[in-house]
Amino acid sequence: MAKFVVIGERLSTTAPSVNKAFTSRDPEPIIQRAKQQLDAGATYLDVNIGPAENDGPDLMKWAVQLLQSEFDNVPLALDTANKAAIEAGISVYNRAKGKPIVNSADAAGRIEYIDLAAANDAIVIALCNGEGIAKDNDERMMYCQTMLERGMEHGMDPSDLWFDPLFLVIKGMQDKQMQILECIKMISDMELNSTGGLSNNSNGMPKHIRPIMDSAMVAMAMMCGLTSAIVNPNDLRLMETIKSCDIIKNNNLYADSYLEI
Repeated sequence: MAKFVVIGERLSTTAPSVNKAFTSRDPEPIIQRAKQQLDAGATYLDVNIGPAENDGPDLMKWAVQLLQSEFDNVPLALDTANKAAIEAGISVYNRAKGKPIVNSADAAGRIEYIDLAAANDAIVIALCNGEGIAKDNDERMMYCQTMLERGMEHGMDPSDLWFDPLFLVIKGMQDKQMQILECIKMISDMELNSTGGLSNNSNGMPKHIRPIMDSAMVAMAMMCGLTSAIVNPNDLRLMETIKSCDIIKNNNLYADSYLEI
């Protein structure tokens, strides 16, 4: 079994300081946030440049080259609704440490992101939804099947589609949480990879509760076969939980120093 893949979420234009740094091409805040996440145990870094309608391709190229030159070809997830920007990022991407991840496709308007990933030998995050959020697991798995077939038609290896069941906010959708875990188990039973924006489940909760809830959710999801998640690696409780689950699942060799590795 492979170790759980932690995708660091903290290079996103939703953070004002990151947005400002991307806009002004200021490397320092980007490098600082990247280093924090990698030191904390992130495998991939998600580079979310937002819609980037004006200068998307240039910005993504700049970000990819900056991060990979600074951090020994760190693997990256390229996250934007601008397809040209993703292609530009892939054109300068070094694969020494792993394929680029295209974030993200769905079974409706964004299904072409699967084609883009296939054409560029990339991994794609495939959201198990269509025009809106799926109402149940039958619908989620239907979308999963649609995207799996699309990827395979274009010559993709099934392991390069990482299916995202879409974690739902517990406050307001508490009764749907077990469905999401069951969906992860269904994806795992098909021997497919899965991922998702884990922190969505604790949205709106008090700050001190969120790490507790997120770490409980990741442990239950890993038990159901979740292979990756987009998270805040600077959440120590969460990272300790992920590393401990990897030991229990025999994904990593136990050593007394496993939390530092």
